[in-house]
Amino acid sequence: MSKPPPARYRTTNWSSYNAGLRKRGSMLIWVDQEMAWLAPPKGRPGR
Repeated sequence: MSKPPPARYRTTNWSSYNAGLRKRGSMLIWVDQEMAWLAPPKGRPGR
Protein backbone atom coordinates (compact mmCIF):
# COMPACT_ATOMS: atom_id res chain seq x y z
CA MET A 1 0.00 0.00 0.00
CA SER A 2 1.51 3.31 -1.04
CA LYS A 3 1.60 6.44 1.07
CA PRO A 4 -0.59 9.38 0.07
CA PRO A 5 1.23 12.36 -1.42
CA PRO A 6 2.23 15.05 1.12
CA ALA A 7 -0.07 18.04 1.41
CA ARG A 8 0.98 21.13 -0.53
CA TYR A 9 0.43 24.43 1.19
CA ARG A 10 0.27 27.41 -1.12
CA THR A 11 0.43 30.99 0.06
CA THR A 12 -2.36 32.98 -1.53
CA ASN A 13 -2.30 36.14 0.61
CA TRP A 14 1.32 37.29 0.27
CA SER A 15 0.81 40.66 1.95
CA SER A 16 -0.54 38.98 5.09
CA TYR A 17 2.21 36.35 4.99
CA ASN A 18 4.98 38.95 4.72
CA ALA A 19 3.42 41.05 7.49
CA GLY A 20 3.37 37.98 9.72
CA LEU A 21 7.05 37.34 9.05
CA ARG A 22 7.92 40.94 9.94
CA LYS A 23 5.80 40.73 13.09
CA ARG A 24 7.58 37.52 14.14
CA GLY A 25 10.93 39.32 14.17
CA SER A 26 14.36 37.78 13.98
CA MET A 27 15.95 35.11 16.09
CA LEU A 28 19.60 35.62 16.85
CA ILE A 29 21.69 32.97 18.57
CA TRP A 30 24.90 33.92 20.31
CA VAL A 31 27.57 31.23 20.63
CA ASP A 32 30.41 31.73 23.07
CA GLN A 33 33.55 29.98 21.83
CA GLU A 34 35.04 29.98 25.33
CA MET A 35 32.19 27.87 26.71
CA ALA A 36 32.88 24.15 27.00
CA TRP A 37 30.02 21.69 26.77
CA LEU A 38 30.80 18.72 28.94
CA ALA A 39 28.26 15.98 28.33
CA PRO A 40 28.36 13.00 30.65
CA PRO A 41 29.81 9.93 28.91
CA LYS A 42 27.29 7.18 28.19
CA GLY A 43 29.78 4.49 27.22
CA ARG A 44 28.45 4.10 23.68
CA PRO A 45 28.89 6.04 20.45
CA GLY A 46 26.34 8.64 19.47
CA ARG A 47 24.44 9.01 16.25
